[in-house]
Amino acid sequence: MKIRNVLILSVVAIALTAVSLQIGQWTYSWMPPQAAAESHLVDKLFSFLITLGAFIFLGVTGTLIYSAIFHRAEKYDTSDGPPIEGNITLEIVWTAIPVLLVFWIAGYSYQIYEQMGIQGPMEAMHLHIPTVMKSASAAPVKEDTRTRRQGDAGKEEAGKRGQEDTGNIKGLPVEDIEVDAKQWAWVFRYPGTDISTTELHLPINHRIRLALHSEDVLHGFYIPAFRVKQDIIPNRNIDFEFTPTRIGKYQLTDSEFSGTYFATMQADVIVESREDYKQWLAEAANRRPCIANNQAASEYAQESKELIKGWATVIPAKAPIVNSSKLINHLSYSLPLCASAPLREEQTFKYPSSVARANK
Repeated sequence: MKIRNVLILSVVAIALTAVSLQIGQWTYSWMPPQAAAESHLVDKLFSFLITLGAFIFLGVTGTLIYSAIFHRAEKYDTSDGPPIEGNITLEIVWTAIPVLLVFWIAGYSYQIYEQMGIQGPMEAMHLHIPTVMKSASAAPVKEDTRTRRQGDAGKEEAGKRGQEDTGNIKGLPVEDIEVDAKQWAWVFRYPGTDISTTELHLPINHRIRLALHSEDVLHGFYIPAFRVKQDIIPNRNIDFEFTPTRIGKYQLTDSEFSGTYFATMQADVIVESREDYKQWLAEAANRRPCIANNQAASEYAQESKELIKGWATVIPAKAPIVNSSKLINHLSYSLPLCASAPLREEQTFKYPSSVARANK
């Protein structure tokens, strides 16, 4: 009987493990396409946590259901259960296993956190701790069937192109870009040029080093497709690195509540081939400066007329002056207005060919 019970438990454990591993594999389809080297690290950790959670959930739930069906009291049986006292061995086991699991999860999570080089509040706020992050050691891997299932045929093709020559990433130069966050706009400046934009252009398979700076309050630099997030703290310059590995257009958003119009603080992230990136830089350098469209400033201008006198509010920062691809003349400004963002369907601006192919 004892051997039979051990065999049954072993079969159940194997079945639970197989089901949990399959659920862990499904998690790759729950996330946006993996567009940066760091996304592979985060998705792997997420899959591990879901697999472990599924195993525990199914095991505990299955045990409860089995007990309720096969070990319930007979009808009209109001007697007490058997007087079973404590089992030291069992108590040690069910205490040791959760402790070991917690240490395992914490160690693995910290390993991923360290590889990505994300700065926490201690590194950013304390002067005796360096405020320059270590280079993340994430290495891009080739797409497999899990990531290819996340997009359509056009994205699959772009993903394959984006993975070419990934082994040479370490030998490529680092692109330095300055990022200014303010209520409520993103402004990107490209050192060595006079280029500033409200959309972030990045060359594929190059290490990107961002110098993050906040002009007012706490902001969060977050690109879901890259799985990267970094808090931006006022009066602190924070270096942040990642490696885009998939051509396409992605969304940058402010992950911290930074005030009334924080939901409007979004920007496009354009990952393109090195050739298209150089061409864009050359074209942007020759464009006339213009006043960028700013949704927060526009909404505030409209709503300020309706605000009750005496209500406290934050006035959005002035719309930034940037290099833009399309100008709109306006008599009330000394500089022309940039094209509205996001672009309307009737506007004719086109992204580089590599990005257009990836977003078919």
